[in-house]
Amino acid sequence: MGDYSPMQLILSSSSPRRADLLRQMGLEFSVSTPDVDETPVQGEAPETYVARLALSKSKAGWTRGAVALGADTIVVHEGRLMGKPADAEEGAWMLRCLSAQTHQVMTGVALYDGKRSESVVVVSEVSFRKITSAEAHAYWQSGEPKDKAGGYGIQGLGGVFCEKIAGSYTAIVGLPVHETENLLRSFDFDTWAMRANV
Repeated sequence: MGDYSPMQLILSSSSPRRADLLRQMGLEFSVSTPDVDETPVQGEAPETYVARLALSKSKAGWTRGAVALGADTIVVHEGRLMGKPADAEEGAWMLRCLSAQTHQVMTGVALYDGKRSESVVVVSEVSFRKITSAEAHAYWQSGEPKDKAGGYGIQGLGGVFCEKIAGSYTAIVGLPVHETENLLRSFDFDTWAMRANV
């Protein structure tokens, strides 16, 4: 194996799911929680929006001598962007929209090293079974949907609504591990040497 990369990796995200996925990849990293305005620009395409947020987060979390990884995940149904539900009413509305439908999950991942930035957007499709009002209410009471784009977490209880996915499961959770590995290697990270040191 090559020399262990002297660069430090920063996860510029407060998401515990992304941290879990990076740990699953066997990588050593520190965490930064950037404050980034997530307001969409009028007329902005969902792919452009999620890529822009991922890059903004990576730049906001960057420190000298490190490479910062930013990511963002959105749910898109019939062209409409679904963020995190503000309350139980919005959470139930989101699940009604997604019930017995197929929607898109888009995750943007970006790396920034102080000079160079690279990003990728991974699009997956998720098909839900029919969800009853009672189920939507019970699911909200579990607390799981409150900080999730689209009002559900596929890796948790929300997985019971999912009939089928097309694309990357880890991207739907919040970080596409295949594309993240490729981005890191394009920044000369020796990921296997890093794994040997974890």
